[in-house]
Amino acid sequence: MLTSALIYLCAAVISVPVAKRLGLGSVLGYLIAGVLIGPYLLNLIDDQSDVMHFAEFGVVMMLFLIGLELRPSRLWELRKPILGLGGMQVTLTALIITLILVAISDNHWKTGLAIGLTIALSSTAIVIQSLSERGQLKSEAGNNAFSVLLFQDIAVIPIVALFPLLAISPDLAAEVDHKSLVSSFPVWAQIGITLLTISAIIFGGKYLSAPVFRYIAETHLREIFTAFALLLVVAIALLMQAIGLSPALGTFLAGVVLADSEFRHEMEIDIEPFKGLLLGLFFITVGASIDFNLLFENPLTIALSVFSLVVLKIAILGFLAHLFRFNRAQGTLFAFALAQGGEFAFVLVSLGNQTGVYTFDLGNTINLVVALSMLISPLLLIIHEWFFSQSDRPTAKDYSQEIEPTRSVIIAGYGRFGQIIGRLLSAQGYNLTILDHSPSQIDLLRRFGNEVFYGDASRKDLLKAAGADEAQLLVIAVDEPDKTLDIIKVAKTNFPQMKIIARAIDRRHAYELLRLEIDGFVRETFDSALNLGIDALKLLGHDEEVAKRAGELFAQHDDETLNMLSSLWGDDKSYGVAVRQRIEDLKQVLQSDLKGQESLNTCHAELEGKNKEDVKQV
Repeated sequence: MLTSALIYLCAAVISVPVAKRLGLGSVLGYLIAGVLIGPYLLNLIDDQSDVMHFAEFGVVMMLFLIGLELRPSRLWELRKPILGLGGMQVTLTALIITLILVAISDNHWKTGLAIGLTIALSSTAIVIQSLSERGQLKSEAGNNAFSVLLFQDIAVIPIVALFPLLAISPDLAAEVDHKSLVSSFPVWAQIGITLLTISAIIFGGKYLSAPVFRYIAETHLREIFTAFALLLVVAIALLMQAIGLSPALGTFLAGVVLADSEFRHEMEIDIEPFKGLLLGLFFITVGASIDFNLLFENPLTIALSVFSLVVLKIAILGFLAHLFRFNRAQGTLFAFALAQGGEFAFVLVSLGNQTGVYTFDLGNTINLVVALSMLISPLLLIIHEWFFSQSDRPTAKDYSQEIEPTRSVIIAGYGRFGQIIGRLLSAQGYNLTILDHSPSQIDLLRRFGNEVFYGDASRKDLLKAAGADEAQLLVIAVDEPDKTLDIIKVAKTNFPQMKIIARAIDRRHAYELLRLEIDGFVRETFDSALNLGIDALKLLGHDEEVAKRAGELFAQHDDETLNMLSSLWGDDKSYGVAVRQRIEDLKQVLQSDLKGQESLNTCHAELEGKNKEDVKQV
């Protein structure tokens, strides 16, 4: 086990950075790593089937994270491309491949249809990862590619149910053990259990998950929060698998339900590393599973099959892109991105071998063709980048021109102090992303309609998820001085374009903020204490103007003192001497100003008396 782990990690660490430097992308790097260590080249690892089943969980996690980014309203907006574009892609591809295979070979129409349905699907893992790396996932072509992939994931369910009916060897099919717990039930019962399961996921995600997450978060143990997030994903995947549904589809649905949760960002950050590692392992196993012996035995047949598959899918996808009025660059990106076979093909081939739909040799050939198409898929996106100029290439910015620009502010800490700032900025039209580390506080604020997310703002990944790459301002209003300093250091290092203002707890904290050179800070008790001091002077008989003037002079002098003595902070002796001197200076300033005010008032009184005398004489 440890030896295999060492081999996989070494292969990834060596191959992926080289592929990235060469502009090939991480996916192709992982695939090449798998080819190198596989049984047909260096032979460092043996059978990959068990590892691939484990690695496929990376796809499940990826769909869960995608679901977290899609609110139900956003998913409803995508219903037309999901059903229209996705439905047409799967139907046309499967139908055309079936007709071609029946026409040019002696395959039974059932076998042809099974092959068509198997290779009509594309690789969710490769497409999402490749487009994300290139910043094209949120382009128009990227959004529509995602819609097609989502429909394909849904379509796997009826395809799996259809496969036993396509068996050409009934005797073999009868020997297969059903893995689904409900497969022996009547159809109406299976449908009822499916709907009940989906309803339970929606209800649990909407109403039961938040209290549990809040209870876990109150322990302030990050590893327990991560463990519960993983538990949630694993449990839903196993539940969906137990009733014969796609685990990826179930976790995607759970992600959509949890998209409005205040714990969304924290779940994303905690699960992301596991998703990345498992996806990398999945790509390595795909590369290692390529049967080069079969390739060398039938090089022309395999090469022609791979070429035909890719070209046919590009042609069909290009037709759909034209039908749905994509421009040339977007249509090409859409077609090239989805031109490969998908990871579900391996599952369907295994099922086809078991149910008598495929012979063993035919199943191996399909696996090889799909794996090779996945291997060249990143190359198609590289060709697309080379072919289209920077101005023509669709990017996230092109698509987001339809979205109204926002003026974003991140507020870390939303207690009494942060809420005042938040209400002011919100009233001025600024969009706020609010982070807080207190589950009970978040629960209270959400009851009053505030959108607050749970998380530690001193984590770079959480700030990034909150939009720090584009945010104009970070307001730090947490009540822990050390945590404030941690957040500032992370923000200044990783997001230098973002202005930072903070809440200083006391004078010592203020000196530390000065040294970090942020854009502004305020001492939380200074202004309120100063205002109360002014009221005290008025109650003691001072004129209102005199009291306000004294407060202004005190504030000005204190700010000057804070800046002047910041370099002495830490040297108790020198700082103490300087403070005493500044106190004496303040007394003199206030007394001088008071005498000046009294002299001025006397002059005003004398002038007013003289004016009255002049009026009498007149």
